[in-house]
Amino acid sequence: MSKILEAKQAVVTEIADKLKEAVSVVVVDYRGLTVAQVTELRKQLREAGIEFKVYKNSMTRRAAESAGLESLNESLVGPNAIAFSTEDVVAPAKILNDFAKKNDKLEIKAGVIEGNVASAEEVKALATLPSRDGLLSMLLSVLQAPVRNFALATKAVAEQKEEQGA
Repeated sequence: MSKILEAKQAVVTEIADKLKEAVSVVVVDYRGLTVAQVTELRKQLREAGIEFKVYKNSMTRRAAESAGLESLNESLVGPNAIAFSTEDVVAPAKILNDFAKKNDKLEIKAGVIEGNVASAEEVKALATLPSRDGLLSMLLSVLQAPVRNFALATKAVAEQKEEQGA
């Protein structure tokens, strides 16, 4: 096999592995963004631990097929960039959606959420959810509420008995 073919197969394998390992993947069309805007976007994504890459569509299509995500191929037309997140499901969708609101040139095309291909609308809906930390704090608040209410009720009963005894 030629070295070029081997290199292309290595890239396809790399993309397929990233598609399989990622909990969230977002495909965007970045056509029309300035270099400064793309740099700012990359910085925001990097700070959140998200990898943002540009691959050839033909290689990405092959990788999607080998990862079992054939329906993602419909979105792989024109210049695309892909954001991969292995930790937070919501973060790439939220960052890219917020950036797209400020820069109308960025277009969310599709995504993969925990192994399932998602449309642009589903990715945008995911972006409206609170972050993982926000969801955890909401859960903690819900779990603490009964204990807090019980403690307040116990304190009120104790104060009432003290008043009666005095």
